Amino acid sequence: MKGLGKVKAVGDAVPNGHVDDAICAALRQLRALPELMQHVTAADEPELALQSRLRQEYPDEVVRLAVALRDLRQRAGAKFTRADRMWFDRVGLEQATSEAVARHKAARFSGAVDDLCSGIGGDALALGAHCQVTTVDARPEAALMTAWNAAAYDVASNVTTRVGDVERTAVSSPLVHIDPDRRTGAKRSVRIEDYRPSLEFLHNLIDTRVGGAIKLSPASNFGGKFPGCEVELISLHGECKEATVWFGELAGKAPSRATVLPSGETIAADPMSSRARIGGLGQFVYDPDPAIVRSGLLDVAAVALGLERLDAEEEYLTGDRLVTSPFVQTFELLADLPNNDRQIRRWFREHAFGQVEIKSRHVPIDADMVRRKLPLAGQNAGVLIFARVSGRTRALVCLRTDPRGRLAGD
Repeated sequence: MKGLGKVKAVGDAVPNGHVDDAICAALRQLRALPELMQHVTAADEPELALQSRLRQEYPDEVVRLAVALRDLRQRAGAKFTRADRMWFDRVGLEQATSEAVARHKAARFSGAVDDLCSGIGGDALALGAHCQVTTVDARPEAALMTAWNAAAYDVASNVTTRVGDVERTAVSSPLVHIDPDRRTGAKRSVRIEDYRPSLEFLHNLIDTRVGGAIKLSPASNFGGKFPGCEVELISLHGECKEATVWFGELAGKAPSRATVLPSGETIAADPMSSRARIGGLGQFVYDPDPAIVRSGLLDVAAVALGLERLDAEEEYLTGDRLVTSPFVQTFELLADLPNNDRQIRRWFREHAFGQVEIKSRHVPIDADMVRRKLPLAGQNAGVLIFARVSGRTRALVCLRTDPRGRLAGD
């Protein structure tokens, strides 16, 4: 699939008075041809044949855009409920905040908000549901798509788009949301010092705005970079999506928070306020949500849930009672085996398992190789967890439980 950047330059104008480029011109053409998108969306023929047929009636670059947009809309369904009406390019979709995460963050905002480095408007759409939002992005096509996406979500009257460098564009709403660019060339960086705008600019926002939020990669080196702020790690369906730095009036009192979506369950504390006990292996093993781990609140969550740690260097938790919580995945322990291939194979040879999920956090394993060695001739589904237990690596055979606490397969 050819990218949007292949379109050659032509002239056009956007409402903000900036000179549009070829991408914006082609996007405008495509938007004016809804029947083309209908043809592309309904087509079931190979892409090359489809493009060849449509180019007999429509400009080449607009056909390429239509096919690319169709594919992006299909992928965007995992992020947005109205993806089939939205406008994307590849970079914009990759960097856009998922709708569920954006709505969670937007709940803290009210009044006038500046959304800086706004991309295709993922956060602006959620903010626009109850705030007056001014977006700023360096890419004219991103501003154009934000405006159209705001219309798709019925918040166009609350969203004003501007094109420019966020470090030089004069906007001064009391509250601000910013999603700094993490890319350094073709790669993404986890070093905040490599972000654009700079860490100095982010600190200046903290000093000069009433309050706001800074969106960071959950893998970034945010520790110690934002004293006096609240850092919230947000996961969605078990995947840690972002670290949000809350400051000013929008910051909570605790320095760390972990939030699990879609349940909305949240926990906030000083990571040093609790220390979980390291205990013996119990009847159940618990795998904590990545937001809990990345926020540093593992011990806090363990104590709150009445659980213990398997090892000081291991995030897996354990206990003898069944705990149901969005903060953990629950497994019932069937066997505690040494980390020995022969003994592990013998156990599975004697039990009727046909499929096994293999998990590990710190023990280096090749899951595919381990699975190939297992004699799996039965029908049951199990979980094999490699973990450190009181300083020694063990292989824990478990059954996964469902959210209601019943054993999977019961």
